[in-house]
Amino acid sequence: MSTIQDVSAEQLAKVFHHYRQALGRDCDGHGVKEEASSWERTSQDERKLMVAAARLALLELAATPARPARLRKYYAKPGEAEWGC
Repeated sequence: MSTIQDVSAEQLAKVFHHYRQALGRDCDGHGVKEEASSWERTSQDERKLMVAAARLALLELAATPARPARLRKYYAKPGEAEWGC
């Protein structure tokens, strides 16, 4: 599994573009708008905008502090659970 540091904004923008196109179709596979365009055929302005949005998303995810371990709820480890009275 990759970490946020391993993903470039350009890679994330391409993935967003791919799924936006895939999810923009109805159940029959027909395009809701125009036929899906590839990343390469997307205008430079739109590509720059998507890369900027992806960069901001990565920065936000990287800046979000992890939940402290003591606040996480986990089941007891094997042999640590209290059984009975």
